[in-house]
Amino acid sequence: MKIDFDHNLKEMIEDQIIRRGITDERVIHAMQIVPRHQFIPDDYIPYAYSDGPVPIGFGQTISQPYIVALMTSELHLKGEEKVLEVGTGCGYQTAILAHLARKIVSIEIIPDLADGAVKLIEQLHLKNITVIKGDGSSGFPEEAPYDAILISAAAPKVPDPILGQLAEGGRLILPVGIKGFQHLEIWCRVKDGYSMEKSLPVAFVPLRGKYGWSD
Repeated sequence: MKIDFDHNLKEMIEDQIIRRGITDERVIHAMQIVPRHQFIPDDYIPYAYSDGPVPIGFGQTISQPYIVALMTSELHLKGEEKVLEVGTGCGYQTAILAHLARKIVSIEIIPDLADGAVKLIEQLHLKNITVIKGDGSSGFPEEAPYDAILISAAAPKVPDPILGQLAEGGRLILPVGIKGFQHLEIWCRVKDGYSMEKSLPVAFVPLRGKYGWSD
């Protein structure tokens, strides 16, 4: 059976993104033009635009479309930022960010996922992304500071090295909590330190690496 991806994408935008209160037109446009189904393994293609996370192999998932939109919109990107993404995964969130900021530095600890993401990014002719293989829980100080940071895996607490790589006025979003249940935390670097607010309850795969979960 042929899948009508255009129809499914339109429904995703209207029902999962706009109807739930995402108002950032740039974020909505980015999600309209990035073909989510191209980032989904063949066995799960029918669920590409469904309202939930989808497995991408190696115990990882591509996040629910609404959560991608929410986390991205909370970064308040205007177009000139340098963004650090921890957890490239299949590259979908990376591609969304690439349409919204000047430069994306994305780190993935699973080499096969990083390689697959690079191929998809190249196919989409996105030139402002650098994908790095390695432990993203320490960030990537070589390119710091960052105007925005997005961590797409759950940590027991915000990793101090990553927080230190945030530029003044910059915003960081990540899920923090226990395995299986977290809240999104939004950190902002202000003149005399950091401010933090909590957002929605979520359930992300665990952050791996030195400043993630030890097992």
